[in-house]
Amino acid sequence: MNKKRTARISSEVKREISKIIMDDLNDPRLSAEAMVSVTDVEVTNDLSYADIYISVLGDNKTKDGVMEALNQAKGYIKILIGERMRLRSMPEFRFKFDNSIEHGAYMDKLIAETIAKDKKANEARED
Repeated sequence: MNKKRTARISSEVKREISKIIMDDLNDPRLSAEAMVSVTDVEVTNDLSYADIYISVLGDNKTKDGVMEALNQAKGYIKILIGERMRLRSMPEFRFKFDNSIEHGAYMDKLIAETIAKDKKANEARED
């Protein structure tokens, strides 16, 4: 299949799933405290699978709850996306964790700590 078409479908699925998580799913595990976001969607060339990368800010219990809620709602999400998008075949959704946002926040913290230590060491040398 054409790569442009696959990328366009991935983008559309990402947008629709983000809307569905925010507006249509009434599961308490997907509450505002969980901070769930769809970071990426990769649809296979034959449109049989869509890997949906989810980022969740919270502890492991929250992450597990969010993943469980999304896996339970797969069928409902598929129905809603089928109504909103015109595709001959709807891909099977596979939800996966994306820890890149958490990793980025951790790296920012490490950089800030290193800069603070470096500044402190320079001040000590100057005195």
